[in-house]
Amino acid sequence: MADTGDINIGSVIRFNGELCKIEEYQHRTPGNLRAFYQAKMRNLKNGKLVENRFRSGELVEIVRVEYKMLQYIYPENNFIVCMDNKSFEQVHIPRELFGQGAQFLKEGMEVKVSFEGDTPLMAEPPVFVELEITYTEPGVKGDTATNTLKPATLETGAKVNVPLFLNQGEKIKVDTRTGTYSERVK
Repeated sequence: MADTGDINIGSVIRFNGELCKIEEYQHRTPGNLRAFYQAKMRNLKNGKLVENRFRSGELVEIVRVEYKMLQYIYPENNFIVCMDNKSFEQVHIPRELFGQGAQFLKEGMEVKVSFEGDTPLMAEPPVFVELEITYTEPGVKGDTATNTLKPATLETGAKVNVPLFLNQGEKIKVDTRTGTYSERVK
């Protein structure tokens, strides 16, 4: 057990029997009242945001989380199969842990997965991925002055809005956190 002074943003704690990741954490001393810590936490099972006020010195259970870089191999039903590059062990990770970033995964990509023992808790695809456009309406020369977008299908099957000047066969960089076009890859 640790006390509230040992918690930082990004720490994983057990709160009311559930695992939660600290997203915001502030120490407050209002006027002549006792000091406390205000925490915003994300429940790792259902993704809900929870707020709580901890007293200074209150005991909390910090969960030891191990992060591993795994290689994405293929999707299988509601799981994504990844391989540990050191032990060559295959790990089945629930698709919902990746969120909307799962649609941008391509074979051979490195993904970051956190484990408590052998149980996967969180999974993150790379922040930016380079993917090829497999289908989009042809662009017209001179369509670069406005910020107008058109739909495009990528090699993974994901759909993204791209600028009018991009054509089929070109590579683009996509931000997996927001699912938006970032830039053209030369």
